[in-house]
Amino acid sequence: MAAGSEAALAGRALEPQERLDWLRLCRTETVGPVTFYALLRRFGSAGEALAQLPRLGRRVDGGRPVAATARAAAERELTALERLGARMVCWGEPDYPANLAAVEDAPPVLTVLGDDDLLRRPMVAVVGARNASANGRRLAHDLAGGLGGAGIVVISGLARGIDAAGHAGALDTGSVAVVAGGVDIVYPEENRGLYRALAERGAIVAELPPGTEPQARHFPRRNRIISGMALGVVVVEAAARSGSLITARFALEQGREVFAVPGSPLDPRCRGTNDLLRNGATLTETAADIVAQLGPLVRGASPLPPTPRRAPPLPLTPVAAAPPPASAAGDGDLDLVVEHLGPSPVAVDELVRQCQLSAAAVATLLLELELAGRIERHPGNLVSLR
Repeated sequence: MAAGSEAALAGRALEPQERLDWLRLCRTETVGPVTFYALLRRFGSAGEALAQLPRLGRRVDGGRPVAATARAAAERELTALERLGARMVCWGEPDYPANLAAVEDAPPVLTVLGDDDLLRRPMVAVVGARNASANGRRLAHDLAGGLGGAGIVVISGLARGIDAAGHAGALDTGSVAVVAGGVDIVYPEENRGLYRALAERGAIVAELPPGTEPQARHFPRRNRIISGMALGVVVVEAAARSGSLITARFALEQGREVFAVPGSPLDPRCRGTNDLLRNGATLTETAADIVAQLGPLVRGASPLPPTPRRAPPLPLTPVAAAPPPASAAGDGDLDLVVEHLGPSPVAVDELVRQCQLSAAAVATLLLELELAGRIERHPGNLVSLR
């Protein structure tokens, strides 16, 4: 197990000022999860990273400084969560989902409404088509009920169709919904009753601040949390191009098991699941198929062993921040890195090789470029120009 993940599993609760600093840094524009962790590694704490933000990125795009989220805005968010009866959980704290903590781009901050004890139990995701058939909904409901009977929490995305059927089937035993907007936003509206039931008897999890309306670009981010929290992902009906297949792809990248329910080749809603089966997914007809495959991971309720390179190695105890190192890379090196980037993602290791710069110099330059909004991070340590 990676050192960073071991620290996460044995983590501590942040002090109130640290929690506020984490929220401010996390909500700062252009600071994504990978950059957040890079800043913590470089400066030792979120507070010190906030202090150094104004000088970072000045060499990019005419020297515009990076402005951190204001303290007052972060305090308003915490107040809003308190009014909702929700709470914030930070990466590395004891209540943060252990499996998700080992994911490369795990959200630094999650908001949770409902029973957060469910986040510490073994989970399996049940996802699928929004326009699901009656048989597909019934099967998802029965699978979720069987998983709940085996002591497994069912996690899904609160969408109509298969997601809703999976949540409903596990309400009595434990279900968690990960939403694409704020934890207080119901989407779709037809699932308002289910949302209320989950808030009372299950849990609702969000990465984004309260009041955030879901947008198309938010759903892939939501999907990688669903797969990251789960031991495995079960797909029940999915078209050839669907969000459920994105969740399955994230699951494979995160080292999770993928299960698929076979369907008729005449039904376009089953083409995606049948393709998953052709590519090695476990054929699934009952909850027993899933439990048998996961085996000791379920019985022991232990977190998945993470892939070492995906565990963000963070200092979870207070450390004195080292003086910010002077960048070993000059303006010419910055131009060199930009020249080797394009709209197609490229591996950071490949950038290091082609640019013939040190890994530390490339990491610093990419940090500056991301803070300036010039690049985008992708799973697998890939980057591209925006």
